Amino acid sequence: MKNIEEKKPVLSCVILFAICGAARIIEYFVIKTDETIFAENFLHKAFGIAILAIVLHSRGNTWKSIGFIKGKTVSGILKGFLLGGGCFLVAWFMECLMLYQTNQNVSLDFYISGFTLNGEAIRHDGSLFLLLCIVLNVVNVWMEEGVFRGLFMKILAEKLSFIRAVLLIAFLFGIWHLVMPLRDYVQGNISFAGALIMGIGYIVLAGIMSAKWSLLYKMTGALWMGLGDHLFNNVIVTNLLHVISNGEADRMQIIQIMIGQMLSFSIIMICYRKIWKTV
Repeated sequence: MKNIEEKKPVLSCVILFAICGAARIIEYFVIKTDETIFAENFLHKAFGIAILAIVLHSRGNTWKSIGFIKGKTVSGILKGFLLGGGCFLVAWFMECLMLYQTNQNVSLDFYISGFTLNGEAIRHDGSLFLLLCIVLNVVNVWMEEGVFRGLFMKILAEKLSFIRAVLLIAFLFGIWHLVMPLRDYVQGNISFAGALIMGIGYIVLAGIMSAKWSLLYKMTGALWMGLGDHLFNNVIVTNLLHVISNGEADRMQIIQIMIGQMLSFSIIMICYRKIWKTV
């Protein structure tokens, strides 16, 4: 594997992606951990962390070498939360304003729920689900940031320019999320056309988010700020805080998420261009 990484870094990333992707498909279609008390598919992420640890050991690398730098953890994560919180305050305000103008009523509710582009969600109340949501999403974002932005970036940087690496990683991260509309289609919840539209939506949205987190890694030299923003998105935006209007939750959630993510991406892109004008 080490020889493949040195000679064909893109191929090595694709192989690692396929291994982790196979575990993801098995969990989504066979194990279905999200349909249990855990309400989250996290086993393939734990598997991905194990694969990441094995690859790092085989390469003679450390966790620090891919962005998990000690001393910047708390401040980096808090900055990521601040970035996400600031941008999504704008997004939530715009969503609430649009819903109020349409229905003359809007409110906020707090409960644990998964997110899909077709708006279907299951409500989970109680401190146990909140704790599970936080812990399991820490596992989720650790794996995704470590593999996609950390390891893949390190491997690809040996042969590709930074921008090309960012684009390739964004594409792979988008493909990574296709399992969700694919499962909805296989289970008969949506049509082929609906799955195609949602698939494109996932690729675009996940790709934008991946590019933003790659830029944050480049600018800060660590994964923590991107991990914090990623965690804010997974826990608060898509799971915990819900906008209610006419008794219906999250009817415009995808619009809210696109606004929040595009705003934060634009801010990071502007900062990146100012800092790295020659890149």
